[in-house]
Amino acid sequence: MRLVRSVVLPTLFDPGRVFAQDVGSRQNRRCLMKPLLVKKVLLFSALVPVALVAFVGCKPKPKDISSLQRKEAAQHVSEAQFALTLRDYARAEDELAKAAKACPDNGDYWMNLGSVRMHLGQRDGAKAAYKSALSAFEDAAALAPKDVQSVLKQISVLALLGRTDDARALVGKLQDRFPDDRDARVFVEQKQLDHLLADPGFKEAAL
Repeated sequence: MRLVRSVVLPTLFDPGRVFAQDVGSRQNRRCLMKPLLVKKVLLFSALVPVALVAFVGCKPKPKDISSLQRKEAAQHVSEAQFALTLRDYARAEDELAKAAKACPDNGDYWMNLGSVRMHLGQRDGAKAAYKSALSAFEDAAALAPKDVQSVLKQISVLALLGRTDDARALVGKLQDRFPDDRDARVFVEQKQLDHLLADPGFKEAAL
């Protein structure tokens, strides 16, 4: 099992150990867990708990999410990470669903949830989670239009959803939209989307 490490690129599949990033102290960790992707045999699915679908369409705005909710979400993420080390994917799915419900503005949580559901064979639920991830990243980009990372993550999620043409169209706009951004330039010039699409782990996470 592994975590997808979000460095310059939003979704890079790093086979090997679980990668957990501490963001400050335990008490101050925010909803910033990096997307975790399960590799091959340890892979993803799509479960559609009715309760989960119910809150996807009416997510609160970031300002409506309390610090307590964010701390609770971070705790659920920590529990999910532990469950993944034990290959207890059902428990990881449950914890990530709780984290995403508490912080629906965090696209990484939704992306993680989708990948775990793909491992469980729950394609419908994975699709719902990936769609919520895309919506969260779109909202984040609207709130911070100069931040390229939210746009790079949109490209990754579009690819996970099987919307490759849309992902390529967004890549085509990157340098016009972020002419002075090194991350955008590297993403385009190094054809990172093509590398992502060719990655075996990514293929198993994608719909």
